[in-house]
Amino acid sequence: MVRYRNLSSIGIFFALLVVVNVGVTNLAFAQGLSLIRDTEIENTIRAYATPVFEAGKLSPESIRIRLVNDESLNAFVTAGNQMFLHTGLLIAAKNSGEVIGVIAHETGHIVGGHAVTFGASLEAAMKTTLLTTLLGVAAGVATGNSDIAMAGVLGGQSIAQRQILSFNRGQESAADQFALKALDATEQSAQGLYDFFGRLSGQELLLTSNQDPYVRTHPLTRNRMASVGFHVANSAYSESSLDADLERQHSRMVAKLYSFLKPQYLTLQKYPSTDLSIEGRYARSVAYYRRGQLDKSVPLIDNLIAEYPADPYFWELKGQMLFENGRLENAIEAYRQANELMPFEPLFLVAMAHAMVESGDPVYMKETQEALRIALQEDSTNIFAWDLSAKSYAIADEPGMSAYAAAERAFIIGQFGEVARHANKAEELLERGTPMWVRLQDLKLSAKSYMKEIIERQRKR
Repeated sequence: MVRYRNLSSIGIFFALLVVVNVGVTNLAFAQGLSLIRDTEIENTIRAYATPVFEAGKLSPESIRIRLVNDESLNAFVTAGNQMFLHTGLLIAAKNSGEVIGVIAHETGHIVGGHAVTFGASLEAAMKTTLLTTLLGVAAGVATGNSDIAMAGVLGGQSIAQRQILSFNRGQESAADQFALKALDATEQSAQGLYDFFGRLSGQELLLTSNQDPYVRTHPLTRNRMASVGFHVANSAYSESSLDADLERQHSRMVAKLYSFLKPQYLTLQKYPSTDLSIEGRYARSVAYYRRGQLDKSVPLIDNLIAEYPADPYFWELKGQMLFENGRLENAIEAYRQANELMPFEPLFLVAMAHAMVESGDPVYMKETQEALRIALQEDSTNIFAWDLSAKSYAIADEPGMSAYAAAERAFIIGQFGEVARHANKAEELLERGTPMWVRLQDLKLSAKSYMKEIIERQRKR
């Protein structure tokens, strides 16, 4: 499992950042979200979501699913077909049906284009806030009464909040209707969605600071609950059993998230040694490994591998355990097994490459570079993969290719001056006219263009 801070996506969180001013208090959005990456969990969510996406005539590959490392219950979509699910929601979900219901609802927002129109509503509401605030401040200055100015500020925010929530309620109802139709189309029960909403319904009476963000950003109403309840009472699929395979995946997902994100003592309480289920042993192996107790964690994961030798996720976890405790050779072998069982998986490939680079052994570098090449074909903006690529070529004594990879990394993170420095070095060492050499020209031109744009903006300030 990989955690990282998304520091370059402030733009897509603009709508949420504005809402902070009119009632939503999750200020984490203002600084970027804490995201995690995990192949097993992402594939589980994909298994839940794909039929729903297809029911909405959306290409599953066009939707980017993000996992937010936050214990609150929340989910939302943004422009660019990005769906965000909080780990707190996934852990709290009683079964796969609840998560599928939430995904279906959020998919309704994508199908309805709400991530785009919501921004327009916010803009209108913020204009109201600004206008009312300015009028209030002007009146306060004219009368010398600061209370009038404050009333103007609060009044403007109150009007804007009513506009936003009024707009949201219409969107929420539309998203509900899509969810219900999509669940019927995929022959799944809406009971999970109803149960999830029911758990949150009482929170609207709580102080805002005590509410889960889902309630604040997805206003619940009696009419919405009644509509979903009526559907559950009348749908031909309400008694449909949950998919057994998805339920197994759900149990493992919850165990993995819980053990990675919660203190060890809580994990061992939830999954005691008497719990011999797959998810119980899985959770304890993570809990022990996170405290450096390899004498307890490795036997547990080895036991799971002995029972399920074709499970790539167990091999990947073993590789992570061993790598983070300095046992690089053994970690590399575990990662190799994971990659053989699940070829072309970018996170697995990068993890193996990381272990090989850290070993510093030139013998591994060809294999490392091939793994990173495949991973970068999937995601050419993976900063860490480019960094590992640069290091692997340096270890292999290929300074030209190392400089090229460093130029790619510098471009992605916006270090445009460094792009030119690395690209110039690479040009001197790589054969002129090759695809790599041509790519360097593109990088230099693009970096120069961005630098010029930045300078122009600074001059206009």
